Amino acid sequence: MHGRPRKPSKPENAAASAAKAEKLCLLQSQFLSNHHNRIYTKEALEANAKLLEINPEYYTAWNFRKLAVQHYVSEAGSDPQAIKSVYDEELRVVEAALRQNFKSYGAWHHRKWVLSKGHSSLDQELRLLDKLQQLDSRNFLTWNYRRFLTELLNRSVEDELMHTEDMIGTNFSNYSAWHNRSMLLCKQLKAKDTGLKSKDILSKEYELVQNAIFTDPDDQSGWFYHLWLIDQTIKAKPPILTASWPSNGSELIISRKQCPGEHPLYEYQGLNIDLKEFPVILYFNQAVSGVSSSTVNVESFNIMWKPLSPCNSLGSEIWMAYLNLAGEDCHFEGPVSVELCIGQSQGILSSSGSPYSKPMHIAFTVTTEAIRLQDSGGHNPDMMSWEDPNFCADEVDPRVLNSDVPFIEEIKENKESTISEWQKDTICREIAGFRDLLSIKDYKIGKLTLARLLMADDALSYPYGNVSVHSCEVLELLKDLTKSDPTHSRYYEDHISLVLLQQLTSSEEMLRRHLFCFKGANSLSVHKPLCLRLNNLSLTCLGSFNKLLGVQMLDLSNNELQSIEGLEAMQLLSCLNLSKNKLGSFTALEPLRHLSSLKALNVSDNEIGSHSIDTRRYLFSSPLSHNESVKWDPNLVPSDAANPTNYWEAIMLFKALKLTQLDIIGNEVVDDRFSSFLVKIMPSLVFLDGQKLV
Repeated sequence: MHGRPRKPSKPENAAASAAKAEKLCLLQSQFLSNHHNRIYTKEALEANAKLLEINPEYYTAWNFRKLAVQHYVSEAGSDPQAIKSVYDEELRVVEAALRQNFKSYGAWHHRKWVLSKGHSSLDQELRLLDKLQQLDSRNFLTWNYRRFLTELLNRSVEDELMHTEDMIGTNFSNYSAWHNRSMLLCKQLKAKDTGLKSKDILSKEYELVQNAIFTDPDDQSGWFYHLWLIDQTIKAKPPILTASWPSNGSELIISRKQCPGEHPLYEYQGLNIDLKEFPVILYFNQAVSGVSSSTVNVESFNIMWKPLSPCNSLGSEIWMAYLNLAGEDCHFEGPVSVELCIGQSQGILSSSGSPYSKPMHIAFTVTTEAIRLQDSGGHNPDMMSWEDPNFCADEVDPRVLNSDVPFIEEIKENKESTISEWQKDTICREIAGFRDLLSIKDYKIGKLTLARLLMADDALSYPYGNVSVHSCEVLELLKDLTKSDPTHSRYYEDHISLVLLQQLTSSEEMLRRHLFCFKGANSLSVHKPLCLRLNNLSLTCLGSFNKLLGVQMLDLSNNELQSIEGLEAMQLLSCLNLSKNKLGSFTALEPLRHLSSLKALNVSDNEIGSHSIDTRRYLFSSPLSHNESVKWDPNLVPSDAANPTNYWEAIMLFKALKLTQLDIIGNEVVDDRFSSFLVKIMPSLVFLDGQKLV
């Protein structure tokens, strides 16, 4: 257990184990017979108690005792002494089981059940628990039981905080005590009538944990508690709107191309737009609920807001709606002015219950410029190539950056800071302290803590994420940790990716280094689309989506991505290159189902189909779900398909998309049967793996 090798069994131990196993089998057979026949005699309960003393993890045996207790309590009628005697016997049986295994879940759960009936002395139980915690002060099951018991006793948070402080003072390495303290403080921080301010509570905690860390820097318990304190210090209580698309003050110019006798085709920077579904996106700094037509009003438009992470019961950071600019006749005459009034009425709440408190207006205009075509040839898509010669940095006009590309300026309205001087001073003081500690000795967790503190300082100083002062130092710390602690390298690499993305989207100058004009666009396009190329950066995860809301072409090829979680925020995305990453299944591509504008997708040379078990389904909050209704057509799946599961997942993904081009070659899942299947389920497909379909 916990990395320790098993010791070889001695002959005398093997004999004892065999005798124990024989006794256990006999007791188990006897117990199952009693359970099946509902026999609750004294002899049956004694046999059950012996079984649980040998194997306290036998949950069915504990359930049998519950049924037996209910039987005897009903027979006791209204005799309180008889009822108490029944429950006292249960406590004795639990104690005997705990002597065998002090970390038995079944035993502790049964003891909770007995105590909840209200016939036992809670004060006596608390005294017994104190003795047990002296024997094993770090047993998390006893701490869990203590929280249950103190709730029944209605013991004050202050008394329990004193208890944890005493336990920590005895042993700084008692992680369970630190954890219990954090849970108590969460209650205290949420309470409205304590008379204590958050800064007073947390300041005392910083003093306590610093004593532990600086006394024994090699112990990790205090370090982890310190990381929790950082999160509590910088946690934004009232939610703020960090970005929107269109952004405030935008003047969007949409080309209206029309052949004689045909409906117009609207195009925004090379992206064909259905003006019945013109997206409006709001991006908050934390998950919120309550975004609706009453809390976010759009004048002259009747719209419905929806979250982009519907599986999250706490709300969503990203909310979107569609504007019908063209009307029923599909003809759009601009300019059209749109104004959003956000937070004029109460109702937008964070997951912690804090209300959105900064009403603001976002206004933008949409104008058309008409282009008349001689024929409908411009409606036919060309095959897109992601080859380097098709992209040119020199042709990007700096004057169009703010109107044509994803860079979102910091929201200027109501920008007064909600960050207190205490928060800033605390983080700065902690940074200075840990710099001093690391100058004495190199601690891995100390480097991680310093990196977290530096990121926290940036988050407090620049809540909209437009400046990243400490990013270079943070990257250096994380890269050092990747080398010195390879066991957790993936964790550090994810943080490196997030910091790197924040850095390159923090300024116009940084962003322009990754912007390229796509020269391979249809010659009839008015604009040559701009592509954000984030390829060859060794990215393992994605972030900074609030800066990328307006991206239409994105190149993420030649990275280390196993997930694209969060990409659903980029609702204007039309062309996406995910080739040469480490995407292991169609489940990992689930965010693409929310991108109605996506036309060209390249997922070639990944690992789709290479893994027999798709663990992504269990690691993330929004995987392809088995409970979604899918019209299953057996004619779509080849009868000789090697793995029908891959086809089911592909149906879930691709049926929701309207792709005209797909490149998927170079994945284990792809063969002739699978290619034919893709053509069947995507009638809009024109190009597959570089070949035009007939």
